[in-house]
Amino acid sequence: MPQIDSLDRGGSQQRDSLSHQAIEDYVKTIYALAQEESPVSTSRVAAARMVKPASATSMIQRLARLNLVNYEKHYGVTLTAAGEKLALEVIRHHRLLELYLMEALGFRWDEVHEQADILEHVISEKLEERIAAALNHPTFDPHGEPIPALDGTMPVVDTTALADVPAGARARVSRVPDDSNSELLRYLAGLGLVPGAEVLVAEVAPFLGPLTVEIDGARHAIGRNLADMVLVEKWAVGQ
Repeated sequence: MPQIDSLDRGGSQQRDSLSHQAIEDYVKTIYALAQEESPVSTSRVAAARMVKPASATSMIQRLARLNLVNYEKHYGVTLTAAGEKLALEVIRHHRLLELYLMEALGFRWDEVHEQADILEHVISEKLEERIAAALNHPTFDPHGEPIPALDGTMPVVDTTALADVPAGARARVSRVPDDSNSELLRYLAGLGLVPGAEVLVAEVAPFLGPLTVEIDGARHAIGRNLADMVLVEKWAVGQ
């Protein structure tokens, strides 16, 4: 991991933990936003972090001084190689922790995000390695999100929104990107719309109406907005 304010993770020197956490949170946020559009505007960063644009700009300027981002006013921000490495390491910690909390400690999938958000900043590399080994080096977290490998690579799965699956087709749930919405996750779990679940789209109402889906023999009507939040693997009609 790159140095942050001249202090290394896991080193003997103490650091300002709140400042360190903020830096990691920002690079992780910028990484996520860049998957949708890059460069990332300051306003998008501010909205995602739920802070005022001036606060986001100040932090981004600090990240630039640390060589974690490239920033130009009115242009946006991109991660440097060091910034992307840091973001992927934090994401790896977060997703490994989510899976460990479920598999080893019995947390539900709607409970693990908040806990992992706290722990991702404090676990050592040695503990991360032990967790990965205990889980047999997994490639996906409980919500279906890919877990970065130590070299930063991630498995790629070709997905589409459940809302785009035509009537009569079957699909397999791949992931639910919004892992922070506990209420949503509990509702989806109640329907059986979890990663790995096989879904038959029985009916698609016209004019952006609801979808009727069949999961384990039970049928449910779900709105298009909800179906947009569930990503599935490629489907085939009649299979």
